[in-house]
Amino acid sequence: MTVGGVHKPACPSVLVPQREIVYNGLLPYSDRLDREALELLADIKWNLSRAVLLRELWPGVAFWSRKLFSYLKLYGRRFSKEDHVLFIKLLYELVTLPDLEPHMMQSYARLLIQLLKKKELLSRDDLQLPWRPLYQLYERVVYSKTEHLGLIWFPNSVEHILKALVKSCRPYFPAPTTKEMLEEWRPLLCVFDVAMQKAISNMELFLPTIMPPDEHTKGFRLWFDELMDLWVSVQNQPSWEGHLVNLFARLANDNIGYVNWAPYIATIFTRILRSFNLPVGVNHMVALRYLTTSYDIGHLVLWITALLGGPGNPAQKELTCLFNSIASFYHPSNHGCWQSRLMRLLQRLPASVVRRVHRERHAAPSWITLVPESQRLTDEDLQEFTHSLTGAALLAMFSKSGCTDAAYALQNLALLTPQLAIPPVLEKTYAAMETLTEPHTLTATLSCMIGMARSLVTPSHHYPEGRLHVLPLLMGSLPGVDPNDFSKCMITFQFITTFTMLVPLVDCSSFPSQHGDLSEVEKDLCFASAEFEDFVLQFLDRCFALIDSSTLEQTRDEMETDTQTQLESLVELGLSSTVSTVLTQCSTHIYTVALQKVYNFATSNIFETCVSGRMVADMCSAAAKCHPAESLQLFVHHCCSVIFHITGNEDLQSEDELDKELLWNLQLLSEVTRVDGEQLLKYQEKLERVLCTCVRLRCKRAYTLACGLLEHTLRSLSLIYPTEYRSTSGGFDTDLPIQDWGRPGDVSALGLCWHVPSREEENFVFQLLFRLLHPELERIKGHVSGDQPMSREELWQSLAIVQHCLLGAGSMLPPLDGPHVADLVPSMVNLGEVKLYNGVEYDDSRQNYRESICHTMRLLLHHILEHTEDDTKSLFVIIEIVSDLMFFQGIHKKEFDSRWKSFTLVKKSMENRLHGKKQHIRALLIDRALLQHEMRKLVVEGSEYKKVHQELLCDLLLLSTSTYSQVRSRAQNVLTTALVTYSFSCRDLIPRIVKLLSPQPTNGTQQQFKGALYCLLAAHSVCLASVRDWDCVGMVWPALVRCGLSPAMTLEEHSVGQLLDDIIDRVHRQHDTIGIFFTVSESCIEVATQIARLHNPALSLELPTVEELKEGLQRQRIRNIVNARKYEKLVNDLLDCLEDKELPWKFEHMATDLLSLLLRDDHPLPPDAVLYFTQGLIHDSISIRKVAISAMAGILKQLKRPRKKVAVKPSDISGVADPEGMWAGDRQANRWLQYNSNNLPLSEEQWDSQLHVEKTHVGYYSWPREMMIYASSQKLKDDLPYEEMNEAEKIISEYFSDPEFIEQLIQFLSLEDRKGKDSFNPRRFFLFKGLFRNFGNVFLPLLWPHLEQLATDPHESSQRCLCEITAGLIRGSKLWSFSKVNRLWHLLCPLIRTALTNITVETYTDWGTCIATACEGRDPRKLHWLLELLMESPLIGEGSSFRDASLLYVIQGGLAQHQWRVSELLHRLLAYLEPKLTQVYKNVRERIGSVLTYIFMIDVALPHTQPTSSPHVAEFVTRVLERLKPLTSEAEIHNHVHEENAPETEDECTQAVKLLTTVLKWLMASAGRTFTTPVQQQLQLLPLLFKIAPVEIDESYDEMKQDARTCLSLMSQGLLYPQHIPLVLAALEEMAGSRSWHARYSVLTYLQIMVFYNLFTLLSVPVEVQRIHQLVMRLLLDEQLEVRDMAGTTLSGLLQCQFFPLDCSLQTQLQTLSQTRLPKARGELASTDLVRRHAGVLGLSACILSSPYDVPIWMPQILMDLSDHLNDPQPIEMTVKKTLSEFRRTHHDNWQEHRQRFTDDQLLVLTDLLVSPCYYA
Repeated sequence: MTVGGVHKPACPSVLVPQREIVYNGLLPYSDRLDREALELLADIKWNLSRAVLLRELWPGVAFWSRKLFSYLKLYGRRFSKEDHVLFIKLLYELVTLPDLEPHMMQSYARLLIQLLKKKELLSRDDLQLPWRPLYQLYERVVYSKTEHLGLIWFPNSVEHILKALVKSCRPYFPAPTTKEMLEEWRPLLCVFDVAMQKAISNMELFLPTIMPPDEHTKGFRLWFDELMDLWVSVQNQPSWEGHLVNLFARLANDNIGYVNWAPYIATIFTRILRSFNLPVGVNHMVALRYLTTSYDIGHLVLWITALLGGPGNPAQKELTCLFNSIASFYHPSNHGCWQSRLMRLLQRLPASVVRRVHRERHAAPSWITLVPESQRLTDEDLQEFTHSLTGAALLAMFSKSGCTDAAYALQNLALLTPQLAIPPVLEKTYAAMETLTEPHTLTATLSCMIGMARSLVTPSHHYPEGRLHVLPLLMGSLPGVDPNDFSKCMITFQFITTFTMLVPLVDCSSFPSQHGDLSEVEKDLCFASAEFEDFVLQFLDRCFALIDSSTLEQTRDEMETDTQTQLESLVELGLSSTVSTVLTQCSTHIYTVALQKVYNFATSNIFETCVSGRMVADMCSAAAKCHPAESLQLFVHHCCSVIFHITGNEDLQSEDELDKELLWNLQLLSEVTRVDGEQLLKYQEKLERVLCTCVRLRCKRAYTLACGLLEHTLRSLSLIYPTEYRSTSGGFDTDLPIQDWGRPGDVSALGLCWHVPSREEENFVFQLLFRLLHPELERIKGHVSGDQPMSREELWQSLAIVQHCLLGAGSMLPPLDGPHVADLVPSMVNLGEVKLYNGVEYDDSRQNYRESICHTMRLLLHHILEHTEDDTKSLFVIIEIVSDLMFFQGIHKKEFDSRWKSFTLVKKSMENRLHGKKQHIRALLIDRALLQHEMRKLVVEGSEYKKVHQELLCDLLLLSTSTYSQVRSRAQNVLTTALVTYSFSCRDLIPRIVKLLSPQPTNGTQQQFKGALYCLLAAHSVCLASVRDWDCVGMVWPALVRCGLSPAMTLEEHSVGQLLDDIIDRVHRQHDTIGIFFTVSESCIEVATQIARLHNPALSLELPTVEELKEGLQRQRIRNIVNARKYEKLVNDLLDCLEDKELPWKFEHMATDLLSLLLRDDHPLPPDAVLYFTQGLIHDSISIRKVAISAMAGILKQLKRPRKKVAVKPSDISGVADPEGMWAGDRQANRWLQYNSNNLPLSEEQWDSQLHVEKTHVGYYSWPREMMIYASSQKLKDDLPYEEMNEAEKIISEYFSDPEFIEQLIQFLSLEDRKGKDSFNPRRFFLFKGLFRNFGNVFLPLLWPHLEQLATDPHESSQRCLCEITAGLIRGSKLWSFSKVNRLWHLLCPLIRTALTNITVETYTDWGTCIATACEGRDPRKLHWLLELLMESPLIGEGSSFRDASLLYVIQGGLAQHQWRVSELLHRLLAYLEPKLTQVYKNVRERIGSVLTYIFMIDVALPHTQPTSSPHVAEFVTRVLERLKPLTSEAEIHNHVHEENAPETEDECTQAVKLLTTVLKWLMASAGRTFTTPVQQQLQLLPLLFKIAPVEIDESYDEMKQDARTCLSLMSQGLLYPQHIPLVLAALEEMAGSRSWHARYSVLTYLQIMVFYNLFTLLSVPVEVQRIHQLVMRLLLDEQLEVRDMAGTTLSGLLQCQFFPLDCSLQTQLQTLSQTRLPKARGELASTDLVRRHAGVLGLSACILSSPYDVPIWMPQILMDLSDHLNDPQPIEMTVKKTLSEFRRTHHDNWQEHRQRFTDDQLLVLTDLLVSPCYYA
């Protein structure tokens, strides 16, 4: 291989590759690959390092890094460890280059992820990567400061890829990293602030958790306790909690056995159960509206898996309990939005455990720490695990959402413990095979069995008897091949294929007599295997029946088409692959019998060639592939004799319709020849004679079939492919085939037989081409020259022959070659293509048919376009031929992709993840080797663009813009594929396409125009209009706009307008910022030098010379300047287009859109464009105004002057240093940040002397290492004098100083856009913020009168406009001097007052947003004017209730932004509101509730947090309870308050009721919003709520009762800590003794939800479980019937989630109760006895209803006991009847299974009970 003229010596022979692709070693030409890989690698290293040294990021580095990517695909990591580390370091430097173009950064990141993928290959000693550069990159992209202003555009997937990159780099961060990260992110941990989300998600992403145990003290030990305490104490799932859970899950998984999770297990499982948001309880509870964030199932599964095992295995008990309590949700009859999450849990958990067991027992040793022995999962652990999941999995099998999740779960459980997982599924499968009425159960069970096939078949000591089921299952599945039920048929095919793939079908019944050492099971197997022959023959009979029922005559009326339907083609595929597998696996004897059967079936009938004929031919082809020699002898002989007989007799050449028999035999022959080419040589003469005769027949059907035969024959002769796919190598004549059942293939000894074309086969191929292809080409040439014109039909026939010859022999014809197109891109690096060897030596002495076809086709194409353009059929074929000429080397990409997909699917369903190490079935491994060979043919990216290709692409472009749309679209597809394939061909074609759009009055047609636009749109690949290249974009964008002036352009035609919209839409979606400045850092250069010098003494001579390096630097500089010029030229071109007055409006919008995409943060927009956008602010068209507003915000950001920041030390200011340890919250050290009305900056000196900290989170948790704040404003020159402005600033300044301009602008901004839909527009806010920030208060005098006018105008749109400008003003004045700010507020305060007095329903949200936006990220002390204004008089009371509510809303918006820094204001607000809590109006009450929530939000009980200086809940509740005293004494509370203010003579009671209604609103608002719930305080209010809450749901109840009910529901869902439980239970016990039965009833509903939502926490305190038990039993004996019923329901629920055991003592207790004697007297029944008896019956019913889907051992007896009570007095009889009907409903589905649990006598009694009695008896 010579590169750059210097011959390179081969690399040293000793290379220890990191990890190769093993399948390369299986290829027939594997000996050539070593050398090829070495040369390619040396090439890549040399060119890549050279490109970096010459600083040529594009095209050099981009080109060769792509090559490295394909190298990984082709050879795996076939390079030394040093190479590997250097490649990673180089790419790490490239990715983190500071101003890299986003797209380039993304592609380097992708490559880097590939290189880092197998982390076991490089240990932390081999590689360390610094974390900061990566974090800076992540911060720059994900939290970009300019992206929202449109100054930089990132690709859509960039965040996703960066996260993946961080994950890959994480293991290699050095040990001190953790400490540095915590210092960086701890200061952000302020729970009330958005910064919290950022901090926690960064920790989740970056903190390293894979470390050797001795480094743990530098790793997770630094943060574990702190974050864990935070997680345990926070409630209501704030959005960042999910990230914490993910971090813990990862930590647990990476350090099994090194973290002590024991104290947290109950908490973890309680939270997991809560996060599913399952509905509980009888009356549907109110869901928390905030609980929508739930944990990520993938991480939960990891966490649970990592907790399992260890001494005592505590987590398994909780897991069992978890699945018991949610099992009934898996039942098919239950359905809800929670279902998909539960299904995912079930699906992923077993897979995760399998991964863990693999890691502990089977993984290859690597540097990653092992799991300590004591923590590993034992077999008992795994059995317990399987037990806990099997129930749910068996229920989920029949779920409405399909059985795939359950099948996957069962497949993995079967790997872990086959003896437990397989038998129950087998039982269900046999049952399903017997019933005819429920096809869906058959489908579900079969698909589960398919997953378990390998575990069933493989010999294992755990479950040896599994293999005895194989034959009964196969025989039982045969009826599934059913022509009437399509889905059943497909699943049966899949089932049979799967099992026969694993089992050689050999009759071993004679073996036991020969081998004495067989076990019993093996003997049974041998005898059973005698049935295999029957199975194969019966299976074939079923297939024949299927075929007979799907002949064309039966399935279609004659009128319809003669093509297949989609279902039929699927059945055909299933049929042929199943037959093929079955026959491949047969022993020679069975095969011979089967072949004879197939042969007789095929030759004794004549099939029509569309549907059934294709199926039969496929079957024959499958049979022939297995043993070609025997089968060809039968088939070829028979078919040829029939064909010769028919064609020899009469003159058929000219007939249009031919004999069916001839067609059928042609079809059969064409399929049978798809076999090993060597066998075809014996029939060379016969085949050649058939071909020569039939290819020229006139009948279309006949010559099409003959062409098929031609293609198949050529392919069989010329391709490289494996010749057999048996499950063991070397046939089945081994000593004992049953030992090979389920045996995996061995990659190192596959014994793979390849077909490689021999010399004779090659000769035969070229002979056929000479006899068939050559004459056709001559004929076509004759047609073109006009010597021998052909009719269209004849031309089609010739083209068909040419096409099929090319498809058949493509792999033997060398690719098109010739000189390449020069000077497309300037580069100092070699950009040549890489030739891969594919096992074919091209013979130069033979005629190169590819070139002659190419030449002929181009002649014909131009001939047709000139003379008969309407012959579209020929054009279609020509386009296909051109495509194959360029790309086809024996396989099409589409076909390869679908095979790769199906390969991965089969692999997934059959793989053994437990053992890993590629233990796949042999057939799969062979398939993978073939795919590897085909992939080598298809790796084509970066092919050189040659002159031949240029000619063909120009022809395609001609076709893409021709008259007929079908022709155009096909040509465009081929064209776009070609543009992606050939390097830089876009740069050659785009100018040609653009020329077709140019508006000069050429004779361009409408079609040409549309075609060119479609070429730019390029439907399937990258849109050409957004190629990242200044030359291309510079041509295409202006051309798109200018085509508005073209005569061919008529917007009347809808399609063209639509097309342009699509193109602009694609540009918008795909546009990411194109780089201007490319610079390569010095550290990059260092790594590149190392790569260039490594290993290879000869290479180091070739380091680029000093001159070259200088030239590289020079070129980099020039390139950057030129790029900036090109950028400016493009902007100016678009502006020129816009100046053309003729341009239609649509194109004007388009140009404005494109211009706005060109704003950047590294290069200012040219002044002309600034002028355009400034004028655009008052353009007539609303869409241009919108674009201009966004663009101006961006331009103002570009023009922002940098402000100086200074570092300060917090301890110097407060005079207090933080004490040691972790401290958060309000403390001495951050007191100076608080708002303090006695110390407000009211004068210039105070303003300048106070340090202002704008970000709210700063100082709450810990102080940042270096605290930067803005230098105080006196050091800054305030206003920009006009002389110092740059051009863009002058333009803006001039326009905004023009009164007319301002007036128009305000007019436009205060127009309504979409009625009723408008809201505060952040874009406009940014515009004004930027104006006032950059220019100070220069424009204020002009704007002021307009603002005053807007303030008095009550219209929605005017008020909104005022809001936007006000918010912009307040935020823009952040760094103004005191005098200016003071003046501003003196003007603003009256204005805001006026506006707030005029507030309306439509505008109050806008004002809320305005104030919140104005306060966001600002120091409250600098806004004291605003805050004091808001605090003046929130509730006037006189005004409308509406105004009061709105004002509160606005205040809430302002104060919520300042969080913990305005405690004084919160106190003042609370003091103001407390006396007014007895408000009458509902809307005011609700708003007060919400405001109270925010006031108490800061009172949190988090770890290390000081008691807050803001208001405390506890004190407030005490004061409220004092005022509610009058109500606690009353038995019933009525809401006797009317909605109008009565005179003040109201008594205390009424006042208290009013107060209570407001307090309820507060409880409802705060449930779910606060971070910690004050449980003690809520408990004090519980008794009141129980009194009011109604029992049943009824809309007619008044508001207070509804609210009380909602509050109870929300409180019962709250999270409890162990210390709270006794308090809650005490309160409930007290209520259970209440006089009102409503209250006692509500205690039970409360209890149900509370227990479920805190299940594991409660279970960890056994004393309390006992208390709950007693409470329920006490209420079971309640005198009120409704309460007893509810207690029964509660009991059954608690038993169902195994909250307490159903033990003997409980059963005896209930039975004793139920046998209470009732006195005989019919008069008055002694009520207490009846109650006791009813309680007992209710309890027994509860036991039965607690296991709805199975029959435990105790159940039959209890059912019998219940049946004795059927004749008891009411209400007992009713209860028994209800229970029995419920039992019948839930056990009906699996009754066959459940009956086994009852004795015959019991069954008799039951049948009597369950069959409804006759009413007439």
